[in-house]
Amino acid sequence: MQMSEILDKLKNLQDVLAEKYEIEEKRKELPKSVSGSKELLERTQKEFIEKNAEYEAEKSKVSALKLELDEAVKSRETGEKNMDSIKTHREYEVLEKQISEAKEREDSLRKDLQKEEKLRDELQDTLKGIEGLIETTKKDVEESEESLSKEMAAYDSQLSELGAKEAEMSEGIDSETIFKFQRIIQRNRKGIVAVKGNVCDGCHMILPAQFANEVHRGEKILFCPYCSRILYYEDSVEGKTDFYAMNDTGNLADFDEDDADLYDDGDLLGEEGIDELDADSSDSLKSGEQYE
Repeated sequence: MQMSEILDKLKNLQDVLAEKYEIEEKRKELPKSVSGSKELLERTQKEFIEKNAEYEAEKSKVSALKLELDEAVKSRETGEKNMDSIKTHREYEVLEKQISEAKEREDSLRKDLQKEEKLRDELQDTLKGIEGLIETTKKDVEESEESLSKEMAAYDSQLSELGAKEAEMSEGIDSETIFKFQRIIQRNRKGIVAVKGNVCDGCHMILPAQFANEVHRGEKILFCPYCSRILYYEDSVEGKTDFYAMNDTGNLADFDEDDADLYDDGDLLGEEGIDELDADSSDSLKSGEQYE
C-alpha cells in the first residue's frame, strides 16, 4: 500500500474515531440523567417509612388515651350514680373526692387526646402527600429509564457502525500506529495534521528542516516530536509564510495558548509525554517511524 493511501486512510479514520469517542462520552454520561430521579425516589421512600412509623406510634398512643379516658369517664359516672345511696357525711366526702379526681383525670385525658389526634391526622396527611410524590417519581423514573434504554440502543447502533468503519479503514496499517493514533485522538480529536513549510499545523511548532523535508518526501509515517500527531505535507497557501518567527523574548510568536496546555499536561501519551512510547518508536517521534 502506498504511503499516500495510508495517510488518506488515516485522515478518514480520524473523523470516524473522533465521532466514536464523542458518542462513547455521551453514552457514559447518559445514565446520570436517571440517577437523580432514582435518588429522589429512594429518599422519598425512606421518608415514607420513617413517617409511617411515627404515624403508627401516634395511632397507638391515641388508642391508649381513649382507653384511659373511657376508664376515667366510667369512674366519674359510677361515683355520680352512687351519690344517691350514700348515708354518712364521710361517705359523701370520699365519693365526692373520687368524682372530682375522675373528672380532672377525664378533662386532662381529653386535652391530651385532642392533641395526639391532631398530630396523628397531620401525619396521615403528610403520608398521603409522600405517597403521591412516590407515585409521581416512580412514573418519572420509569419514563426516564425507557427513554434511556432507547437512547443507549441508538448509541450502541451508531458505535457498531463506526466500529465496522474503523476496522475497515484500519486494514493495511500496522497495529502500533493505529494504537498511537487512537490515543492521540482520544485526547485531542485530531491525530493527523499537515506540515506547512516547516511548521506543524497541530501545535504550530517549528520543525527541524531535515525532518520537515522527510515529511515532504512522504516515504514513511512520521510523528511530530512536539505533539506526537502523525504528519503529512501540504503546500503552503500562496503568499503566506509558514516559517514562524521568534519574538524578542525568545518565545514562538504564533504559539497558541491551547497548544501550550498540550505541553504543560505532559501526558498526551503518558506522564512522560512522548517518551512513554517504547524504545522502538522513540526514533519515530524525532525522525519518523518507517512504515512496513
